Amino acid sequence: MKNKTMAVWLALVGGALGLHRFYLRGLGDWIGWLHPVPTALGLYGIERVRALGQDDQLSWVLIPLLGVSIAAACLTGIVYALADEAKWNRWFNSPEASATAAGRTNWLTIVALVMLLLVGTIAFMGSLAFGIQRYFEYQVEEARKISQ
Repeated sequence: MKNKTMAVWLALVGGALGLHRFYLRGLGDWIGWLHPVPTALGLYGIERVRALGQDDQLSWVLIPLLGVSIAAACLTGIVYALADEAKWNRWFNSPEASATAAGRTNWLTIVALVMLLLVGTIAFMGSLAFGIQRYFEYQVEEARKISQ
């Protein structure tokens, strides 16, 4: 029996690493194994900024991957949290388990839902703002080079 509250909290805490997918679908889930790739690339982008400064163009591409990875995991957790009991059990539990408590929403699920909304919004908007800001700063620098 796959518990909805556990899956939602795993999406919040370790969703960027695919922990919620491994919990629900097992270690053979190939999409779950893809989750750490953009997360690791985003963390590498952060390390490049620390080492090389903010003018490193590769980090402009890599850092938003981390934000998008976190936001995607949060969106998945939100979908899980908002699924009703019958749908949850149809997705992840056996058909005869349609009335079990594994798919019920409780207060811990609601707290995780609120946290997912907060973290997902911050991650998505932060990565979007960072990427767009760095892009326009690059465009201004290129325009200065052309005008001189």
